[in-house]
Amino acid sequence: MSAVFELAQAAGAIDSAADVRAFEAGEVDSQEFDHAAHVRVAWSYLQQFPTALAIAKFTSALRSLTVRLGVPQKYHETVSWFFMIVIADRLAGTADGDWETFRRENCDLFENGSALLKRHYSKARLESTEARQRFLLPDLAP
Repeated sequence: MSAVFELAQAAGAIDSAADVRAFEAGEVDSQEFDHAAHVRVAWSYLQQFPTALAIAKFTSALRSLTVRLGVPQKYHETVSWFFMIVIADRLAGTADGDWETFRRENCDLFENGSALLKRHYSKARLESTEARQRFLLPDLAP
């Protein structure tokens, strides 16, 4: 786990507001910011804001982060939106907003997120320039 999340996890409790602040400030170790860290930040945004605003804020901050790190080509709008929507949907179906419970109950988001994408998107659609630049609806499954 990156230093940004260690700072935001005081006394065993997740501070989603601190996660969001640190992410927006660019306090992210690019070497440790893996898929699980992306999901954690997305979850934190969805804890703080309504879904549409969370998506807008998260994608804007992520796009800015990739530019700041010199890898703007890594940003993928469709992938970012897709996971935000999936996470929001799963949060809506749970009574507990606890991070560890969410992670435990949604292991598919962490173990093989690409398999989830492949169930909904064809390779051609997901690899298109258009998908990188704007959110595209799935072409295989809703």
